[in-house]
Amino acid sequence: MADTFSFDVVSNFDQQELVNVIDQIRREVTQRYDLKDSGTTLEVEKETINVVANSEMTLQSIEQLLLQKAIKRNLSLKIFDFQPFEMIGGNRVKQQINLRKGLSQELSKKLSKELRDSIKKITVNIQGDSLRVTGKNKDDLQQAINLLKKQDLEVPLQFENYR
Repeated sequence: MADTFSFDVVSNFDQQELVNVIDQIRREVTQRYDLKDSGTTLEVEKETINVVANSEMTLQSIEQLLLQKAIKRNLSLKIFDFQPFEMIGGNRVKQQINLRKGLSQELSKKLSKELRDSIKKITVNIQGDSLRVTGKNKDDLQQAINLLKKQDLEVPLQFENYR
């Protein structure tokens, strides 16, 4: 009996961990001497984080805090796409941080082609913003995972539903 094995390649992050990071930063903004009276606000939306502060230097401090707290909570730094800051009224600055989630169509095609060219015994299907890799041999799937882990991509990859 020829069983087939599969796994999914996705790019995702734990939304609750991100909320915890933002809560820690908000607490630190109210307690730290250099940030206490800065009037800094952080708003989390589904795909963005908006930071409003009184100076570019404060924005840089918030960015460093965000990166430090994310590392401690095992969030990949690749999920953050920092946009240039912009001046808004009242000598304040605003920065939007986009959150990367899912594989783009171009990246999915590139990874799919690379896997199929390198490992002949597997099939790769694009399913929305993820990839499904199937094969008859678990060793081929392990080889595919190792090949993907060696890639230096702009998004973090996770491997789910290994069966």
